[in-house]
Amino acid sequence: MTTISENSQYLRLLGEQVGHELAAHLQYVAIAVWFDSHDLPQLAAHFYRQALEERNHGMMIVQYHLDRSLPVKIPGTPEVRNDFADVIEPLQLALDQEQQVTRQIEAIFRAAREEGDALGEQFLMWFLEEQVEEVAAATTLVAVAKRAGDNLFDLENYVARETIGDSGESAAAPRVAGGAL
Repeated sequence: MTTISENSQYLRLLGEQVGHELAAHLQYVAIAVWFDSHDLPQLAAHFYRQALEERNHGMMIVQYHLDRSLPVKIPGTPEVRNDFADVIEPLQLALDQEQQVTRQIEAIFRAAREEGDALGEQFLMWFLEEQVEEVAAATTLVAVAKRAGDNLFDLENYVARETIGDSGESAAAPRVAGGAL
């Protein structure tokens, strides 16, 4: 088994990712609450589910740390955005956030590869695949919202009718510390 150095870029980035995932969790809760307060229950439900999925992602990384006897710290999270001018803004924020997380996961993967940590690379493969799905789903929601324009019933009907993403369900997903919610 590869021993990870205390100066490991991989370990530093992976630890930071716990905070990024938990921050995404809170941002998605804020987005869900905004949609709920604007009587858009389908979008609210979607983002409440997304919030749990992001929480679970963070706790998967925690479980990985525990499984490999690596030190783990739960970082604080930054403030979230709660106010939006229209429906597009929170959807665009979600897309931007998923694109940022993709860049972060790619950087962690590169660090694992550079440090010769095959177990780290293997762990991150699931996250890379998950990010493809997350970005695609967020991109589609933004596009559908723009096409729907002011007719939010069309957007709500789309969300109710279509499967958006994988709902956080994957048999290949890493274990979640404390259990998946």
